[in-house]
Amino acid sequence: MPTINSKLLMSGAEYLSVVELNPYSKLTNQPDKELAINELNSVRDAFERAGIEVIKVAAPKNCQDGIYTANWGLSWRGKTVLSSLPNLRRAEEPYAEQSLKTLGKDVIHPPFRFSGQGDALPCGDYLFVGSHYRTDPRMHDFLASVYDCQVIGVRTIPDLDDNSQPVINSVTGWPDSYFYDLDLALSVLSPNLIAWCPEAFDAPSQDKISALDIDKIEVSIHEARDAFACNLVSTGETVIMSDRAPDFKAKLESRGFKTITPHITELSKGGGYIRCCSLTLD
Repeated sequence: MPTINSKLLMSGAEYLSVVELNPYSKLTNQPDKELAINELNSVRDAFERAGIEVIKVAAPKNCQDGIYTANWGLSWRGKTVLSSLPNLRRAEEPYAEQSLKTLGKDVIHPPFRFSGQGDALPCGDYLFVGSHYRTDPRMHDFLASVYDCQVIGVRTIPDLDDNSQPVINSVTGWPDSYFYDLDLALSVLSPNLIAWCPEAFDAPSQDKISALDIDKIEVSIHEARDAFACNLVSTGETVIMSDRAPDFKAKLESRGFKTITPHITELSKGGGYIRCCSLTLD
């Protein structure tokens, strides 16, 4: 049985389309809807093969990113802090809240910008939380208070323009990064083991993570950025992950993990992957 991520919430891909909310998403590269639906089904099947219980809700109508349920909130230790999403995703918020309430979750509205589980990853008594791009740094103290935990606040590297200046996303008006959500640069494999891409973090964050007394597996910048390697779901025994990250896959299997690698081309066009399509309800 899974020791982590034993129950996940998923929606659907029926309304998936691309708006340029992050560096991966291009208006000229729209997903094939039928393929996207099949890919999401294959991800759900992989979860269930790993022993995970999947709760399915309908996709929020006409919400292009409603498939990415990880951004609906953080559900942990009996409390669910809802997200505060970018402008073109705000229509998801009431639907996400109602869906979580229907599942019996006690919900808390965030006082600042917050990207939910996409940017907040529990690992034992630690809570890794991103900042600057989709989550306001002031959320760190708020989450520490709500969950009575040690928050490890970190920051990933920015996307840079041709003049090596940080990019401001033209749609959201927020700073941008290929690691705009933390789950693109770090993943939790068990309560005392993470995978992370050191090159995806700024120097202070690298030092902070390196100093933690937990086991770590390093992921290359190539596999993290180009293959969504860190955007995975682990049960503590089985890892559902990218099929385009052979080096990382070999490291996991050398540690005794089983791996399942669904083939994904369409879901990633919106800048999300396996972890993004699932919200842990443990």
